[in-house]
Amino acid sequence: MSVLEGPRKEIRHVIKDGSAYWVEFKDGKIVFADGRTAEEKDVVHLPPCNPTKILCVHVNYISRYYEFNNTHMPPKTPTYFQKPLTALNAHKGELVKPKGYKYVNYEGEMAVVFSKVTKNVTREEAWDCIAGFAPANDFGCHDFRDTDAGSMLRVKGMDGFCPIGPGLVSGVDVRQSTLRSYKNGKMVQEGAVSEQIFDCGYLIADLARHITFLPGDILLTGTPANSRPLEAGDTIDIEVTGVGRLSNTVVETPAPRAAEGFPPSPDSEGVRRVALGNEERLPDKFKTK
Repeated sequence: MSVLEGPRKEIRHVIKDGSAYWVEFKDGKIVFADGRTAEEKDVVHLPPCNPTKILCVHVNYISRYYEFNNTHMPPKTPTYFQKPLTALNAHKGELVKPKGYKYVNYEGEMAVVFSKVTKNVTREEAWDCIAGFAPANDFGCHDFRDTDAGSMLRVKGMDGFCPIGPGLVSGVDVRQSTLRSYKNGKMVQEGAVSEQIFDCGYLIADLARHITFLPGDILLTGTPANSRPLEAGDTIDIEVTGVGRLSNTVVETPAPRAAEGFPPSPDSEGVRRVALGNEERLPDKFKTK
């Protein structure tokens, strides 16, 4: 499990003066391979990996499972979905909410990024296939849940709906980390990584029985309870302690020009149930009423 063992190392992918660089982030500075340094504010961040696929687990925190199912009995096996590569986004990137769409929700997650070709590994071997970890946001537009709930294609796959970063971190035992989400500076989600129903080793071993992971591929490992909608102008930060803090802002764009296809359906019971969650089942610190 060398990825969990120190010293801590953070790799970022940034643009400086029009050129892209892979850099280290050390002591609060961007450090280039030639020894130059820069402030974070003086670079533009890119995703800290080049995946061929982004795989995601549906429900993997017991608080999230309880919020929707009113039971503390965990599921026996995980289920998964996939985001297209065009969903990739980065630290400080914009999260797009098309005009007329209502329920675009944050879901703070911890991302796993692969270091090597990974196929047919055991749960214990899986940890040695990881390059590092990063905060991520499994952003979703629940207006399309009535038609795409099975595949999550448009719910979770719209352009820019997978921010990850700011960096890729190794040398931190994330099993001791806590995931938190902050809406406009206020904490709205919290869950220890140890509260995951299926740990990273399990998820990787399960999927790698039949799917080959390649270096740079991303696995999103689930979100705690209290995913809620955002509005244009909101800032959402996702923090994994010891790893980093990802920040993005929601912007409204014009509605799509084409009238064809299934329209957004924000007023259906199923959409509202998932998008708005269940306030009564949340810990008191997250209740708004």
